Amino acid sequence: MYGIDPLSPVFPSIAMLGAFACVIGGIALIRRQERRKGALMLVMAAVLVANVLIWTL
Repeated sequence: MYGIDPLSPVFPSIAMLGAFACVIGGIALIRRQERRKGALMLVMAAVLVANVLIWTL
């Protein structure tokens, strides 16, 4: 179901926490007029969420 590693169910949870942190950080950077860095953080959060979706399917 989850693979060989017994910690495999924990990895998507950690990735989602990272995605939420990236969204918060990206919004904070955009508010400080660092739009490019903030946009990259939001893109990274979207990639993390997509990875979690792929892992759970």
